[in-house]
Amino acid sequence: MLDFHRATLVWKCSGLTDAELRRRPLASELSLLGLLRHLQGAERYWFGVRLGGTAPAFHPYRMYRTGQGEEWYDEADPTPAGEVYADYLTACDESRAVYQRLGEADLDRIVDNDEFGPASVRFVLLHMVEEYARHVGHADLLREAIDGTTGE
Repeated sequence: MLDFHRATLVWKCSGLTDAELRRRPLASELSLLGLLRHLQGAERYWFGVRLGGTAPAFHPYRMYRTGQGEEWYDEADPTPAGEVYADYLTACDESRAVYQRLGEADLDRIVDNDEFGPASVRFVLLHMVEEYARHVGHADLLREAIDGTTGE
């Protein structure tokens, strides 16, 4: 199910120019590029740091609030869209590798996190499905407003 939502986001973003990915066609600060940044950060935080045990590292697409607002909304970042897109795909591959190492017994293992407090691996997996479902819905609206493309 999570791979379905990942693939849907990739599909919604495919075939658009850098300018189209940065466009905000709705009364919102949200863009498809911002969604890619945010979900790349979510992949690395939840799968890499919390489930995989990697040390948190600074990266330019952090999903955390700063004094200026949400960094993943910031389109002033000059990183080319293709690089952001490729980094997102790499983050998904890294997350799949972490997931493949999990066994059924791991589902009830408790992991610490900064957002919800201690939570089970099962909770983290369900949270990621929920996170994607929400943001793929946003991607639907953004893509349709950009060029009329609709569908799953």
